[in-house]
Amino acid sequence: MNDLTETDLRRSATSSSAPAVAARRKRRPFVILALLLIGLAAAGLAYWWSTRDFASTSDAQIESAIHTISARVQGKVVAVLVRTNQHVVRGQVLVRLDPRAQRVALDRAEAGEAEAKADLAAREADLAVARANVEVADASLFRARRDEARYTRIDPRAITPTTRDSVAAALRGAVARADAARQQVGAANAAVAAAQAALKAATVNVADARLKLGYTEIRAPVSGWVARKSVRTGNVVAPGAGLMAIVGDRVWVTANFKETALGRIHPGQNVRVYVDAIPGIAFHARVASIQHGTGSVFSLLPAENATGNYVKVVQRVPVRIDFDDSRLRNHLLAPGMSVEPYIRIRGQ
Repeated sequence: MNDLTETDLRRSATSSSAPAVAARRKRRPFVILALLLIGLAAAGLAYWWSTRDFASTSDAQIESAIHTISARVQGKVVAVLVRTNQHVVRGQVLVRLDPRAQRVALDRAEAGEAEAKADLAAREADLAVARANVEVADASLFRARRDEARYTRIDPRAITPTTRDSVAAALRGAVARADAARQQVGAANAAVAAAQAALKAATVNVADARLKLGYTEIRAPVSGWVARKSVRTGNVVAPGAGLMAIVGDRVWVTANFKETALGRIHPGQNVRVYVDAIPGIAFHARVASIQHGTGSVFSLLPAENATGNYVKVVQRVPVRIDFDDSRLRNHLLAPGMSVEPYIRIRGQ
């Protein structure tokens, strides 16, 4: 009898607690949703609190100076001294071309310069002779004039007509020879000037040939990394033909901020740069400059708004950000990598 009573009591307690358990089970999803919303709100508030002093954009990337290496003279490639992705320093020889044709051109130019020097020396000697002839002609003219003056003072009856004619003829001949000698000096001066011009042209040819001979060694214009190498030993390259590219060591960030955010950005502000390829590291940087013009203005096909079909779009303006973090040397930062810069617009 007692056993039946205890069993009935348990059944009675179970039947009375079942509605409460069912009610709690019905409320559980709402509680979880409420907790989730509270968590999201707290996370959003925390994010806003941590970023309210910063201006940021996801439209940003690493940039660097990319130098296209090309030949300046035509020639056959006899040696390629670098590999793709190799680091090179400024002035390092990258490619050697066959120098024989340029050496022949240099020898020819030097021979022309030597010939021009010899010709100039001959013309200068002719000028010296012409000037000496002027001195001789002036002396003869001086003597002829003295003779003419002396015979003029003598009694005409004491001089025969033949003598008088000879003195006059001698004076006219001396004047003519002096004029001719001076004209020869002018011609000699012109010849010297022409020879000097020819020598200058020959010297320029030598310098040009020597410069072209130097172009057979193609050197790195800056320190950086070899990329997009297409040249091979044995290739015959023409002037202007691209051989490879050098990506400069110095990198910076170009961040395209909305024009509505530019009022809070100015050069000198501190920046934290997060690189997608290097998670967890905030690189130190500073705002270097702001481009005077939106990106669309400098695009290949600028927008034409003269048709009347104008739709206002928030423009973006490139902002240059320069790194000042010594940790850059420990990581690979290449042009085109995506980054997120955070410019501190308030506080320290």
